[in-house]
Amino acid sequence: MQHYNQTNNSSIPQPPEMISSKDLLYLTDMMSWNLSVIKKANFLAKDCKLTETKQALDQLCQMHERHYQALLNFTKSHNNQMVH
Repeated sequence: MQHYNQTNNSSIPQPPEMISSKDLLYLTDMMSWNLSVIKKANFLAKDCKLTETKQALDQLCQMHERHYQALLNFTKSHNNQMVH
């Protein structure tokens, strides 16, 4: 079931106010995927000799760190509102 919060006539879906245990498991998977990419990008960037490639890997790492942090903040803020 999709939850939409229509504010300012926006059609962008908003996360639900409460999350289920299944939702939390999916969010945990997403966090794990982001951490995996962060680790791989860091590993590749540390030995990379090509400046442009190293910069791209660093940007990739930063993007996934932001995604991870956003997911972490979301789960922390909704932890006490979880539906079982």
